[in-house]
Amino acid sequence: MIKTLHAIFDGKVLVPEKPIDLEPNAYYEITIGKKIIPSPSLPDLWDLLEEVAGTIEGPSDWSLEHDHYLYGTPKQSNK
Repeated sequence: MIKTLHAIFDGKVLVPEKPIDLEPNAYYEITIGKKIIPSPSLPDLWDLLEEVAGTIEGPSDWSLEHDHYLYGTPKQSNK
């Protein structure tokens, strides 16, 4: 039986993040690898886009007249 668990080393012992269902007083083979956790100070690009999505205010015809607002072309609705 193979189980994967996550633990934090407090300087003396490994402390599991969640309770472990193991037989007491039994020997176990443990393989340790450092888990890479993304830094919360560096948000993902998708998270940044999600934060600003729908927050920009503009004219009601922005999507229809984007060339006018971006490049100064005549409005399509004036034709």
